[in-house]
Amino acid sequence: MVIKNRVKELRARHDFTQGNLADLVNVTRQTIIALEKGSYVPSLMLAMNIARTFKLPIEEIFYLEDEES
Repeated sequence: MVIKNRVKELRARHDFTQGNLADLVNVTRQTIIALEKGSYVPSLMLAMNIARTFKLPIEEIFYLEDEES
């Protein structure tokens, strides 16, 4: 299982740049880039901050997926 996310899709829908979102959740732009690529698994605090920013439950942003899918 791997953790996938909809951060890139939601960021685009809200017209945020990677830098805007990074500033809102107090991380670097590089962290957002890595998160969107799937090469970074966020801490619970970061996931909660992102969910709060998009006004969605964490489960609607982050989800488990089989690696074979």
